[in-house]
Amino acid sequence: MEKNPTNSLPSPAKTELPLDLAGPHVTRGASAAHRLYQALCEMIVSGLVKPGEALPPSRTLARQTGFRRNAVVTAYERLIADGFAEATVGSGTFVAARIPAGATEPNKPKVIVEMPGQGAFALGCTHIDERAVQRFRAFVGRRMRSFGAEHLHYGDPRGSRELRAAIADHLLSARGLRCDPDQIMLTSGTLHALRIVLSAILKAGDQVWCEDPGYPAARKTIAHCGYRAVPVPVDEHGMRIAKGRAAAPSARAAYVTPSHQFPLGVQMSMPRRLELLDWAKQAGAFVLEDDYDSEFRYDGAPLMSLAGIDRLQRVIYLGTFAKTLFPGLRIGYCALPERLIADVTATRAALDRFPGTLMEGAVADMLNSGAFAANLKRVRKLYRAARDVLAETLEAASDGALSVPVPSQGLHLVARFDPAVDLAVAAQAKQTAGAGGWLLADTYSRARPLPGFVLGFSGHAVPQLVASAERLARESRSALRAKNRSVRPA
Repeated sequence: MEKNPTNSLPSPAKTELPLDLAGPHVTRGASAAHRLYQALCEMIVSGLVKPGEALPPSRTLARQTGFRRNAVVTAYERLIADGFAEATVGSGTFVAARIPAGATEPNKPKVIVEMPGQGAFALGCTHIDERAVQRFRAFVGRRMRSFGAEHLHYGDPRGSRELRAAIADHLLSARGLRCDPDQIMLTSGTLHALRIVLSAILKAGDQVWCEDPGYPAARKTIAHCGYRAVPVPVDEHGMRIAKGRAAAPSARAAYVTPSHQFPLGVQMSMPRRLELLDWAKQAGAFVLEDDYDSEFRYDGAPLMSLAGIDRLQRVIYLGTFAKTLFPGLRIGYCALPERLIADVTATRAALDRFPGTLMEGAVADMLNSGAFAANLKRVRKLYRAARDVLAETLEAASDGALSVPVPSQGLHLVARFDPAVDLAVAAQAKQTAGAGGWLLADTYSRARPLPGFVLGFSGHAVPQLVASAERLARESRSALRAKNRSVRPA
C-alpha cells in the first residue's frame, strides 16, 4: 500500500487520536515520552489508525495530551526508529505501511541482559537500561534520517570532531582529565588503540612493562606486534615499579590498569602512581593507562586518573564504550599527549584510514544529552547488587573453601582458594560446574599463580548468578576434599 500516491495529496491528520494513556499497556511512573510512545504503539497495533494514515503534528498532539512538545517529538522519533511510523519531509509523520514483525507486544521490555552463548560469570557482558535503549534508537534514527555527505568520503583518521569533543567533556567531568578534542582518537576498542599507539611510539623488539598477573589479551597484542612484554609483579598497591626497573631498565613503555587492576582488583596507590610517572619521565618512556571500568565505582571516589595527574605528558589514556554502553558498538578511544598527535594520526591513516562514521553521531548524542550518564547511574546500582549477591553466595556456599574480597570498583571479582591449594583443584571445580569466567592462574605470566577464579557479574540475571555460584562453590568443596584425600598419608 502506498502511503502518499504521487498523484494525490496526503490524507489529513486526525485532529484527535484515540489514545489510551491509562491502560495496562502504559507503564506507571515512566517518562511522558515513554508513556506516549506506549499508547501510540497500542493504538497502531490495535488498528485504531490505519497504515499510511497521517499522525497529528507534534504541537497538536501536545495540546491534546497535555504533554510537552519535546515529549511528543521524542515519542515520534522512537516510533520511527522502531518501524511503527515513517516521516516524510514537508508532509509529516505517518503510520508505517507495514508494522514490524512481533509488534503484537510493542511494549515488552527489550533489555540486553546477557551475551548470546555466554554462561554466568563470563566477563565483558553488559546491561543497558531500557530507557537508554529508547534514546539510542531515537538518536540513531534521527542521524540516519539526516544522512549527510560526511559519510560519503574518507574522514579524519581520528574520527568525528563532534564525538571527540563529547568524549573530551566526559573525561574532564568523570576522570579529571583535561584535553583538547584534537588529542582524542576514536578506535574500535582498547586493543585496537594499543596496536595503533605502540606502532607509532616503538620499534621492533622494544620492551613493554606489563602487570603480572594481568590482562592476557593485552600481552598477546604487544607480543603479536613484535614487542617484548616484560612481566612486572603486582601487590596490594599495584605494579611494583622497582621490580620493573630491575627487570627491564630500558623499557620504552608500560601498560597498566591502575584504577582497578585486572584481575586482582587492587587500586594503584598514589605513591606508586607518582613513582611510575617519575620513571616514565626519566626513561623517556610512555605509560598506557587502560581505564577500562573506571565508571563503575561503588564505594567512595576514585583516585584521579594517571593521565589527569600527568596532564597527558607521558601518559596515553585508553577507554571504551564496550562496558558503559555495549560491545557491539565497537567504539573506543585514546587521549594522546600533544607531541604524539601527528605520529599516531599518521600511523592510524596507514593502518586502516579512519573509523566508521555511522554510529559516531548517535554516541555523541548519548553523551551530550545526559542519557549516557543516566544509564550509568541506573546500571551501576544493578551491578552493585549483583556483586553483593555473588560474593555473599560464594562465601556462604563454599563453607570456607573460597575467600571472596568484595571489589569497590569494576565488573568482576576474584574468588580464591588458600594459596597452598593445588591449581588443579580450581580447574577441576570450574570444569565440573560448567562455569564461565577465567581461572585466576591463567592471568599470570612469570609470578607464582594463585588458585581461584575471575568471575564477571555484570550483565547476568541475578537468579542465574546465584544458581551458578552455588554450583561452583559446591564443586569447589568437592574438588578440594578429593584432592585432600588423594594426598593423605596411607
